Amino acid sequence: MVRDYITDTMWEKLKPHLPPERGYWGRPSKPHREVLGGIVWIMRTGAPWRDLPKEFGSWNSIYNKFNKWSKTGFWQFIWDCLKEDIDNQDNSIDASIIKAHQDACRSKKKRL
Repeated sequence: MVRDYITDTMWEKLKPHLPPERGYWGRPSKPHREVLGGIVWIMRTGAPWRDLPKEFGSWNSIYNKFNKWSKTGFWQFIWDCLKEDIDNQDNSIDASIIKAHQDACRSKKKRL
């Protein structure tokens, strides 16, 4: 199953604000949509950068783009652009992540 990590509506909001894909020197970089898809995949799975699937391209290139955008504050900008469109599709609350305080069981210890 191929999952679209960046939806068309998200992409249309972000596209005008992204830096140019091609610089003056060197090889052309990967399209920003593919780079963002790779970064989102890493963030959602929690996998190491080296485990990024080949369909997204070189893990090192994606990491370098992530690092560069982190230093410029670009991720805060992306959050501000997309925070109104949150659908909470992948969020859930379950009791396995809630810890009870040690006094919550109300059982008294027997003293010997």
